[in-house]
Amino acid sequence: MEAPVRTHRIAVIPGDGIGVEVTAEALRVVDAAASAYDFAVEWTAFDWSCERYTATGQMMPDDGLDQLRPHDAILLGAVGYPGVPDHISLWGLLIPIRRAFEQYVNLRPVRLLPGVASPLAGRAAEDLAMIVVRENSEGEYSRIGGRQGVGDDELAIQSAVFTRRGVERVVRYAFELARSRGLPVCSATKSNGIVFSMPFWDEIFSEVAVEYPDVPSELCHADALAARMVLAPDRLGVIVASNLFGDLLSDLSAAVVGGLGIAPAANLNPERTHPSMFEAVHGSAPDIAGKGIANPVAQILTAAMMLDHLGETAAAAGIERAVDAALADLSGRTPDLGGSATTVRCTDAVIAALASAP
Repeated sequence: MEAPVRTHRIAVIPGDGIGVEVTAEALRVVDAAASAYDFAVEWTAFDWSCERYTATGQMMPDDGLDQLRPHDAILLGAVGYPGVPDHISLWGLLIPIRRAFEQYVNLRPVRLLPGVASPLAGRAAEDLAMIVVRENSEGEYSRIGGRQGVGDDELAIQSAVFTRRGVERVVRYAFELARSRGLPVCSATKSNGIVFSMPFWDEIFSEVAVEYPDVPSELCHADALAARMVLAPDRLGVIVASNLFGDLLSDLSAAVVGGLGIAPAANLNPERTHPSMFEAVHGSAPDIAGKGIANPVAQILTAAMMLDHLGETAAAAGIERAVDAALADLSGRTPDLGGSATTVRCTDAVIAALASAP
């Protein structure tokens, strides 16, 4: 009797702009990988987007979280469109999902891909590979605060929220990841200027570090760390940071390996009590939407991260190798990477490489 085929139930939220285009291509790659590596995927699409917001006044319906809950994972395109303020799309969709499903780790690995030129002169692939672990559920991105007054007396107060539980669990995740990869851990701080939350973060980081004597670790001020990413990226492995610093530093890390168009990301619930959500770093890029030239690589690699999380490690590694093979040939690169391939042609090259792999 044949063993049943492994089936993964995936919720798909294509979103807006190029999010719709690159997500369609990522699905094609995953389906090809499923055929090659003997598993199945059940896709369920949700039209939650800024377009939906303009029509209904909601990014997602009231029972949206309940609709997502039964799925094994969520693949998100990108949300955002001119005329819809960013805080609407963020707080109406992304943050509620991240927080309701305890996706407290935002994982953003970057590496220099074959054929992709880094803006940093004289740096090779072995110099440009790092992983940013961003705290994803609290920190500077809170809704505690307010505005009052008018004119010269007007003021705004924004409160950051750091809990021992929140800081400790993301720091511990970073150390476990670093140990598994044989990498050092660097914590982004700013305790010389932020007098309460950052010293609190530093203290917890140092406490956790004692439990991992085999993992080299250090604290580094966020501004100095940004400079190190440019001047000495080979000295970095895993970077753990608060919500705001992680957001900024992960975009910088993507820039030094060639741009946001090749940078994958995941919002993880490490305990797997809720579905994790996978979304590329880039936005919806309305300026190139509909032109067929968007780079699908970030979303394809994001889908590979999703498969790895679901236990399909061989398929995930196969997709990564296929992306490398496709980008090694100029004909497979989109205009942002110096080529002339369309979004579909780039994906075709990845699928062809996947099919021809041993």
